[in-house]
Amino acid sequence: MAPVGDIKIGLFLTNQHPVGADLAAGMDDQLRMVREVRDRGWDSIWAGQHYLPDGMAMPQCVPFVSRVTAECGPMEVGIGILLLALHNPLDVAETWASIDVLCGGRLTFGVGLGYREVEYHGFGLDPKSKVRRFEANLDLVKRLWTTDNVDSDLEWCRLESVTLNIKPVQKPRPPIWIAANAHAAVERAARMGDAWMINPHATTETIVEQAALFRATRQDEGLPPAATMPAMREIYCAPTRALAVERAAPHLLKKYRHYADWGQDKALPGDEDFRAGFDELSEGRFIVGTPDDCLEKLLPWRDELDVDHFIFRTDWVGMPADTALQSIDLLDREVVPVLRAT
Repeated sequence: MAPVGDIKIGLFLTNQHPVGADLAAGMDDQLRMVREVRDRGWDSIWAGQHYLPDGMAMPQCVPFVSRVTAECGPMEVGIGILLLALHNPLDVAETWASIDVLCGGRLTFGVGLGYREVEYHGFGLDPKSKVRRFEANLDLVKRLWTTDNVDSDLEWCRLESVTLNIKPVQKPRPPIWIAANAHAAVERAARMGDAWMINPHATTETIVEQAALFRATRQDEGLPPAATMPAMREIYCAPTRALAVERAAPHLLKKYRHYADWGQDKALPGDEDFRAGFDELSEGRFIVGTPDDCLEKLLPWRDELDVDHFIFRTDWVGMPADTALQSIDLLDREVVPVLRAT
């Protein structure tokens, strides 16, 4: 069945650049995309986080998102995702409450475990502790945002009857979306989050299975159905499929080779291989083609999976901003209106 309510459209800002690139110019290009989708009435803008990303330069998310809030007008602002287990939860609570203030109460707080050991080692953490740290940090952030006189006896954050004097604008707190790749993580997202942020890496077949798991877990936990079903998709739209592939394939292949180096494919269920060729890799995963091609793949997500918030990533490391903007233009003119026409 089709999702209830309006269909929302977001843009994920890659914010990843070739090593040695002019990052100030790269920031200008990212802001050009923000202004473009803002002026076209898109609903949300998103950024992610990594530390020590091999083969690319990636400005950190707090200053980046803070700068984006100055350009995004009425759009929702999302972090998708913050690597929550790496951080001190008191710092997270105050920092992201501040960002909710900066954007006027339009923050969506997306969090996840991450999967790269180099990031955990860089913070002096045992990767085997990530689930415990994630769950404890998320619980504490929620309590700091919504209650007073908070205590914590975590070895990395000891608090005695503290109250944040800066709280989010949104009451009781910003929505929390949890990214999840593995089945156990999807169940955790159902238990601890307001929504599951569907990743762009898994195939449609995997997402169908995990969407059923997410809903069943919420029901088993006595929780109401999630109020929204967001999905991030890798997408490039051009007048012909050949042109779309020509423009997108080199950048997507390079991106997913990085993911393979980082072990992202091993974080997914099943036997995934991100070193496959473009045709094999794109099957059930990438949306690259004409407006009709894009709609053929997107409409079942809306009508059968109940996705009501599409987050498009249409630029990747090394892609010229003008090339990405051409995809945004065609998506906006010929794809978005059809998706919104529920």
